[in-house]
Amino acid sequence: MIAIGSDHAGFPLKEEVRAYLHEKNIKYIDVGCYSPERFDYAISAQKACDKVVAGECDMAILCCGTGIGISMAANKVKGIRACACSDYFSAKYTRAHNDANVLCMGARVIGPGLATELVEVFLKTEFEGGRHQKRVDQITAIENGEKLY
Repeated sequence: MIAIGSDHAGFPLKEEVRAYLHEKNIKYIDVGCYSPERFDYAISAQKACDKVVAGECDMAILCCGTGIGISMAANKVKGIRACACSDYFSAKYTRAHNDANVLCMGARVIGPGLATELVEVFLKTEFEGGRHQKRVDQITAIENGEKLY
């Protein structure tokens, strides 16, 4: 199950992602927003990420104007590793090497064709573990207030 959400600027791109998930028979929960009326990205980010952390969803896909603001909000939720991606390589390797669990995209940065490619590679790429696990563990340690130095 995938949680999807956006602010007003990301709403059109979220709708494209929603249609793509529906077409591919990938189950999702849409946490909003539900129109192009002004809506703050932090609310959608928190709602979607809470579902990931609670285990209701495996991952989340979030959209705002740039993908950056919503990723910053998402990364404040403990247990979330969100990335703002606008290229295939980053979307693939943030999963493979960073075990990212939230993909963020900017509706003013990329179009729907590229967005669905990024969603596809993000959802299909597995975390490689191995040498990368140490770094993910370090991210978690920082999140828990531990010093790495």
